[in-house]
Amino acid sequence: MSNRRKFLQSSATMVGGGLLASAVNNQAFAIFKNRIAPSDQLNIGAIGVNGMGWSDVTAALKVPGVNLVAICDIDKNVIDKRLADLGKMNVDASKVKTYGDYRQLLNQKDVDAVIIGTPDHWHALIMMDACAAGKDVYVEKPVGNSIGECRAMVAAQQHYNKVVQAGQWQRSQQHFKDAVDFVQSGQLGNIRTVKVWCYQGWMKPGPVVPDTAPPAGVDYATWLGPAPKRPFNSSRFHFNFRWFWDYAGGLMTDWGVHLLDYGLLGMKSPVPKSVSALGGRFAYPDLYEETPDTLTTLYEFDGFNMVWDSAMGIDNGSYNRDHGIAYIGNNGTLILNRGGWEVIEEKQSKSKVSKPFEKSSDNGLDKHWENFVSVVKSRKMEDLHCPIQAGAHVATVAQMGNIAFRSGKKLQWDDANHAFTDKDVNKQYMIKEYHNGYKLPKIV
Repeated sequence: MSNRRKFLQSSATMVGGGLLASAVNNQAFAIFKNRIAPSDQLNIGAIGVNGMGWSDVTAALKVPGVNLVAICDIDKNVIDKRLADLGKMNVDASKVKTYGDYRQLLNQKDVDAVIIGTPDHWHALIMMDACAAGKDVYVEKPVGNSIGECRAMVAAQQHYNKVVQAGQWQRSQQHFKDAVDFVQSGQLGNIRTVKVWCYQGWMKPGPVVPDTAPPAGVDYATWLGPAPKRPFNSSRFHFNFRWFWDYAGGLMTDWGVHLLDYGLLGMKSPVPKSVSALGGRFAYPDLYEETPDTLTTLYEFDGFNMVWDSAMGIDNGSYNRDHGIAYIGNNGTLILNRGGWEVIEEKQSKSKVSKPFEKSSDNGLDKHWENFVSVVKSRKMEDLHCPIQAGAHVATVAQMGNIAFRSGKKLQWDDANHAFTDKDVNKQYMIKEYHNGYKLPKIV
């Protein structure tokens, strides 16, 4: 066993045992890192650093012993910005290699693990290539851009036996765990309905603008990758990729995988029997989007229903919260979101139950990264808070909702065959066609 691997495993106890990066100042981190031999530190590379990928980098660098050694982005303007940001963080940017092609980053031998923060349509291909290259992976949500991709990603992780954490950081936040424990204690009584909602007043698509040449420094052909060829349009690029089916799935997959995840966890992660959906472009019909800005989806489970309700351009969601999960039981309703949780009593119930609002007290993203680093070092896959299997499960449920909306049908799910009973819908929507010479690897 190499000295590097010995260190990674022996230090897992220290990282996993609760040395919270957020509780120690940057100077202390610098001192700690200086005491660790360079060959014994965990080196990461980041692929896609314009948005959440960079948030992941900053969280990762708070964990003792983690170094950023490479970044990759198809936009040189983003690369230049991040190199400047590293200087502000007292990180020596001259030691960070830069790439425009992720495959070159994967060939860098001293990279132990990679962050995938690209648009959704690239997640599966890069994750599978990274595992094949011997890298552990932290992949942003939603893990796949289709149900077929989700299944392929799980198969790749199992085949290569690499650590793959999905970026659903709420799974590392303590108050979410506490709320689920309460739900599963039975105190709420029979839970017949779970409401999951996401009202995002600040989110809006881009304007309708003419196609143009790509900006200088942007490798647009690589950005498209396996998606269909289209002329460059600034309202489809960077953040706004979320609103187009070629690259993503709107609010359902952007926020839905976070929130639906806890609806499923609270009810012990069953698979829906059927799904139907209604919605449309009601908020911004004059802006550039394909995905619905207003959507209501009904999932049927054994013994209860789950409702997804999303709207862009509005903040006044259920219970006067802009996002959340409500487990509605005979004895009370538990309301949970990123800010905290509470239980509202059911006045007609003889077995009344209530609980005052309990505010969140930790940083879920930081803790998610501590968990990932700990498992990379220990190789105890069962300790991951959100393994690829969990990320693929909720991404599949979110994709089911989008497929019901797009097909205009109430769909029945055949869990034994991991497909809908409607063969035409399976053929059209289960997996996106790859273009431009790209192929999704087959795991045998």
